[in-house]
Amino acid sequence: MTDWLDADQVLEQLRIRPQTLYAYVSRGRIEAAGHPGDPRRSLYRASDVAALARKKARGRRLADVAAEAIAWGEPVLPSAITTVSGGKLWYRGEDAAGLADQGLTLENVARLLRGGHGAALKASSRPPPPPMDSARSRLFLTLAERAGREPPARGRAPLALAMEAADLLDAIVDAATGQSGEGPAHQRFAQAWGLPPDGADLIRRALVLLADHELNASTFAARVAASTGASLSAACLAGLSALSGPLHGGMAARVEALVEEADRRDAARAVFARLERGSSLPGFDHPLYPDGDPRAAALLARFEPPEPLTALWQATRAATGLAPNIDFALVALARGLALPPDAPFTLFATARSAGWTAHAIEQLQTGKLIRPRARYVGTVPTNPPYSPSSSS
Repeated sequence: MTDWLDADQVLEQLRIRPQTLYAYVSRGRIEAAGHPGDPRRSLYRASDVAALARKKARGRRLADVAAEAIAWGEPVLPSAITTVSGGKLWYRGEDAAGLADQGLTLENVARLLRGGHGAALKASSRPPPPPMDSARSRLFLTLAERAGREPPARGRAPLALAMEAADLLDAIVDAATGQSGEGPAHQRFAQAWGLPPDGADLIRRALVLLADHELNASTFAARVAASTGASLSAACLAGLSALSGPLHGGMAARVEALVEEADRRDAARAVFARLERGSSLPGFDHPLYPDGDPRAAALLARFEPPEPLTALWQATRAATGLAPNIDFALVALARGLALPPDAPFTLFATARSAGWTAHAIEQLQTGKLIRPRARYVGTVPTNPPYSPSSSS
């Protein structure tokens, strides 16, 4: 099979570690197939390996850098809110995992992300959440209703935006829990879901760790909306819409599918079957954290994941060396605390709204519209200009 290489050949040609090879396979950059002579081994498509080698060897043109910036590439805009550095997540220079250990709440972190300090500023009253059974539906309806009636954010004073952001976070917690109330978000979730104090503290930690994550897809969507001058609610609605996709906030459902597969057929067999097909392992690895997602590590250190998640974690580590990411940790948390089915998404959306509003305010302060250019790859324009026929 000259079109295929074994693992040792790939590692030598690309000068990478086995973990990096498995990451390339899980992200679809190298196709894998079962070895015809040894079902315990895999082969890798030589053309994919060669393409990666050429890419590493050649210098990148400016257009290449710009194109790759859209997908885990070079930074595309300045921000003082959050960064990933040294294998850690930092909120305005503070280690996010350390903030979770210090007992900070989502509300504390939301003010930090906005660059504020002191007591939270809130409106005096707000309407009750929509009477819907689904937390996801309540979140969308709450943000849509507010976006439809609130004035544009452009030109408004920073203090007014800070007050609106704090009130908006409370309204989002109302929608997420299905109850109007006061107090820290994690305590309100614990009350709504009937959790003991230790369960409430795990929710608090998860909310803090999920509050922001640099320029992810939903945050970029929120910043684009804010750059037009739209309200904070409209920016959050844009963020929530992006988060709802299966490759972002919907990743928990893919992790659940893998967990169920591991439960049915044995964790090691489920992992091997995925690798043999060249499929990804949802819940493991993260492009920004080659040595492991620190958010997952911080959360998983505080409780024992239930079976079959523990077995899946061990099997994946043995086969690939990959560490769990925050999606795995959220699913483990939801199963361990017997939370409602859509709890990972609900917690994710609630926490990330703190980051969306912070980024929206930061973008508004620049006064600039985000308007990238497209690199046209369609039909070359012709002369004379196109003219529709009289029958069209």
